[in-house]
This record gives sequence, C-alpha cells and structure tokens, in this order.
Amino acid sequence: MKIGAVLIDLSGTIHIDNTVIPGAIQALNKLRSTDVKIKFVTNTTKESKRILHDRLTHIGFTIDKDEIFTSLTAARQLVDKRALRPYMLITEAAREEFVGVSGQDPNAVLVGLAPECFDYEHMTTAMRLLLDGAPLIAIHKARYYKRSDGLAIGPGAFVTGLEYSTGCKAEVVGKPESSFFHTALQDLGVSASEAVMIGDDARDDVCGAMTAGLRGILVKTGKYRAGDEDKVDPVPSFVADDFSRAVDYLIENGLSLP
Repeated sequence: MKIGAVLIDLSGTIHIDNTVIPGAIQALNKLRSTDVKIKFVTNTTKESKRILHDRLTHIGFTIDKDEIFTSLTAARQLVDKRALRPYMLITEAAREEFVGVSGQDPNAVLVGLAPECFDYEHMTTAMRLLLDGAPLIAIHKARYYKRSDGLAIGPGAFVTGLEYSTGCKAEVVGKPESSFFHTALQDLGVSASEAVMIGDDARDDVCGAMTAGLRGILVKTGKYRAGDEDKVDPVPSFVADDFSRAVDYLIENGLSLP
C-alpha cells in the first residue's frame, strides 16, 4: 500500500505540553521532504486551535494552522449543524472555538477536558439536563493523557459518570470515531486505504484509525504503557520507539506498508 497521507497525533507523539519529544522536529522536516500529505489530528480540548498552534510554533515546530484538525473543530461543526445550545463543560481556553454559540436555555450537554468544571454542581446541572432529554455530546472519551508531571485522568471518566447516572449514551465526535479520521482525510483528498496514522494511544489513535480503514503506527512515548499494543484489535501495523523511528520506518519502506 503506497502512502498518500500521514495523520499525526500531537500531544504525546511530537510534544508534551511545552516540551518537544526528542527528534520530532527533525523527523517532521524529513517527512515533509517527501511527497506525502500531512495532517495533524488531535483530541486536545483544553485549548483552542489558535492557542495550540501558538504553543507548537513557540516550541519550534513549523506547522500551518490549517494543517491541524481538532476534535473541537468537529464538535463545533456538529453544534452548528444541529443548531444546539450546549451546556458546555470545557475550559475557557477552548471556548474560543464556540464564539457565537448560545448557551441560553441549553438543549444539549457538551463535554471536553475541563478540570475546573468537573465538580459536583457542574456535573449535577449536566445530569439534570440529560434526564430532561438533552443529548450528551462527548468531544472525546480519552481515559488519560500525558502531562509534564505524568499521566492525568481524561474526560472519559466524567462522560461515563454522566452516562451511568442518566442512562443515556454519549455521542463521541473525536478519535476513535471513524468519521473523525474520514473528515481529516477528506480535506486532503486521500482515501483511508492510502493513509497511515501515527499516535501514542493504542485505542483512540491506532485502533480507531485502523477500524476506519487506515494503517496505524503506535509510538512508545506520551501516554503509551508497556503492552498497550497487545490490548487492542486490530493490532498496530508497526510499533516504534518514537515519532522519529516511525518516520524512518515509513521512509525505509518506500512510504509503503503491507
């Protein structure tokens, strides 16, 4: 399979907070020297795409803002399409993506990574709306993510808590949903069978992408824990020590994968 596009996760794959994962900048430049198309796909919901882009630029990456596709972008598209007025459990930094969206008389609950909102009163307000029939929209359901001080709990636990208390089922818009990967590839004009995803989350990045028809490479950085590759089905197409090794593997194989 000749590769036409590479989707790249951000946090845990090429950086952690304000720290570049060693070799990632050089590896990205090497990948750019080929003719493959590149898109950065992330479930990051703690900050807007503008803030995220500023962070990446500040730490040394040369990335165009239009190359970044986030789960916040996908959530905004869904909110607009359905004319939702969500009660939003998201950070102030992420609200920039929802400028112009009304929260008056909410008819939906939208959940991202928002530590300051995951308290009893906020969760109770969300629960009451759900019990009254509002849909639950999860920007993603990550179990945990990597911070500079170690692993931290993700929004998945809080989304699941709301599901448990209300009997409803969340609609997830970010990874590992197939629609998320397909939308990112549609922007590039590349089919899933011609694309590969590189990420540190065996379930959401790699297994999700492979279920959507892509190939998947798991890197042993970020949130990776020993043995993650053996806990998912389908198993990764390749497991690399880091992003740099993943890029070398693709180039060594002539940008082809079986």
